Amino acid sequence: MTAPETSAQSATEDLRIGVIGLGSRSALGRHAHRPGEGSRVVAVCDLDPEALARARERYGDEVRTTTDHRDLLDGSVDAVLLVTPDDAHENLAVDILTAGVPVYVEKPLTITVEGCDRVLAAAREHGARLYVGHNMRHMPMVLLLRDLILRGEIGEVKAVWCRHFVGNGGDYYFKDWHAERARTTGLLLQKAAHDIDVIHWLAGGYTRRVTGMGALTLYGDITDRADNRGRLMKDWFSYDNWPPLSQRGLHPVIDVEDLSMISMALDNGVLASYEQCHYTPDYWRNYTVIGTEGRIENFGDTGGKGVVRLWNKRTDYNPDGDATFPIPGSSEGHGGADASIIAEFLRFVRVGGATATSPVAARESVATGVTATESLRNGSIPLDVPTLDPALHDYFEAGQQAEVTSH
Repeated sequence: MTAPETSAQSATEDLRIGVIGLGSRSALGRHAHRPGEGSRVVAVCDLDPEALARARERYGDEVRTTTDHRDLLDGSVDAVLLVTPDDAHENLAVDILTAGVPVYVEKPLTITVEGCDRVLAAAREHGARLYVGHNMRHMPMVLLLRDLILRGEIGEVKAVWCRHFVGNGGDYYFKDWHAERARTTGLLLQKAAHDIDVIHWLAGGYTRRVTGMGALTLYGDITDRADNRGRLMKDWFSYDNWPPLSQRGLHPVIDVEDLSMISMALDNGVLASYEQCHYTPDYWRNYTVIGTEGRIENFGDTGGKGVVRLWNKRTDYNPDGDATFPIPGSSEGHGGADASIIAEFLRFVRVGGATATSPVAARESVATGVTATESLRNGSIPLDVPTLDPALHDYFEAGQQAEVTSH
């Protein structure tokens, strides 16, 4: 059978959207709540009564609220946004897909390779549309880099380097569940999943061998801890939380690394690296892509605040490059990527078709991050990244329209 049509396929009817998880990424729901314009949020699910109350303020008193995600799988919604903490993705996604409901799963897809493969298998078995929220594929900075590569401005890509300065790391990742291995595996997965996916996209291949290195170098020394359950990141975030060792109210359990890096060998011969530090004063990511005929590099990563520079002539030190390309878009919502990715998901729910994101790529991002973390925690030994079942690969690369058999 092919992927089932939803019950609201008419272009004149709003898709009925459910949202599971009402934390920080649930803000994506506002882009799906366009009553009379194609989609509306009709049901929300969270375990926190206060979060459900906030949802009623956002979507109106008519929105259905529940603490049991299965209440959204009774035919009352046409698609689900799954934006819970990472460790809940696997089982919830499988339940949603088994019910035949299209689902948007926030990145990372899951926190284990086995979990990703289980989700992909459920989507194939039940013919339900699976979409993974790698919104950086819609970021103007990334699209500009990719366009320059596809135009041949630097020849054939041979190396991709990414430095990630996570200036808000203490507030974003060390005061709640993100700080626990049991909830995230590690920040080389949770935080790096975006950038690993972008590296793969720019390089045109997937990582097959990794070496990871890193440590908990700063936040583990802070003894002021707090249970922040029931609070949101906005309740404690402040640029005045500086320098990093002055942070207060960190999560009771911190066993993930705050400084880490990966060396990657891709299946097409490209070599890549990724580095992240969670206590820099500035917050942005820097990509360098080197090809056989030049290189490109971004300075700043949002519209109106950054540029991409191209070097394609031999020279000594040249800080301005041979050409400069302003990054388009705004600095809000990941440069407009949040709105764009939800629009693509909703179109995919209605009519299917090609998408910028890819469940296979999402799985490969997780597999790389998980394997790099395993390497990091075992003496930085080189490790091979587990490969995906070819049948699953082919099904998703065909656009989730291949014939499938229910078991």
